[in-house]
Amino acid sequence: MIAAAYTSGRSRTFWTRGCRVVWSVLLLGLVSLSAQPAPAPVPPTAPPAAVIETPTAGGAATVLPANSTAPSNPLRLNIGIEGSGKPGDVSVAIQLVVIMTLLTLAPSLVILMTSFTRIVIVLGFVRTAIGVPSAPSNQIIVGLSLFLTFFLMGPVFDRVNAEAFQPYLAGQLNSGQALDKASVPVREFMLKQTRTRDLEFFLQLGRFPPTRVEDLPMRVVIPAFVISELQTAFQMGFMLFLPFLVVDFLVSSVLMALGMMMMPPAIVSLPFKLLLFVLVDGWHLVVKSLVDSFRV
Repeated sequence: MIAAAYTSGRSRTFWTRGCRVVWSVLLLGLVSLSAQPAPAPVPPTAPPAAVIETPTAGGAATVLPANSTAPSNPLRLNIGIEGSGKPGDVSVAIQLVVIMTLLTLAPSLVILMTSFTRIVIVLGFVRTAIGVPSAPSNQIIVGLSLFLTFFLMGPVFDRVNAEAFQPYLAGQLNSGQALDKASVPVREFMLKQTRTRDLEFFLQLGRFPPTRVEDLPMRVVIPAFVISELQTAFQMGFMLFLPFLVVDFLVSSVLMALGMMMMPPAIVSLPFKLLLFVLVDGWHLVVKSLVDSFRV
């Protein structure tokens, strides 16, 4: 038993020493491999240079390497905001600013420089005189006024298109000349509807010297035209209120004679005013009066 134990102890000691030797050899091999220098990279072999033959004027061929720049015109892409090259015309950037400004001010220009002001005020007076503040609605009043404005301003717009817009598209006029040409028909329309005293009033406010009518600036013509339109619209509104006011007086007198003090006269007079307006064909008369008031 003692001999067997001694033999097994020696075998374990031998096995342990053998494992240590193997691990030592492996570690030494790894250290030696990491210590070796890395091989230098081999530069890539350049491919043989191709040649390009370009003919010359004399018929001979000029040999150029493939990596050299050939005498050709390169393609270019230029993105910028430049003028159209027309003499006296402004740049595209300024034209865009002017167009955006006009689009922003278009509602104001339509209201203040056309027949829209007078028409919408008179139609509003008609609705108020009848006594129905919600019929027709604001959308109908404004829409009808807008289409009547297009109907009345049609000849003026045709002149602007023929004398300014189409020549500008054809390149015959620059932007400044087109604006001057377009302002002439509009100015003539406004001056026909403007009272002389209103023009003199704004000339005095602006301390202008005596000026001929064709030389009046637009900053004088436009406010004078608006004041004249308001004056004319209120005069027409007064004439519209008179027949309906007579109906109210008659209804009030009848109610007082019958002793019906608590009955509101507006409720009783409303059907009679509507009947009167329909019998005389009121909408035709109002529209005809508005259209005829601009034909001077």
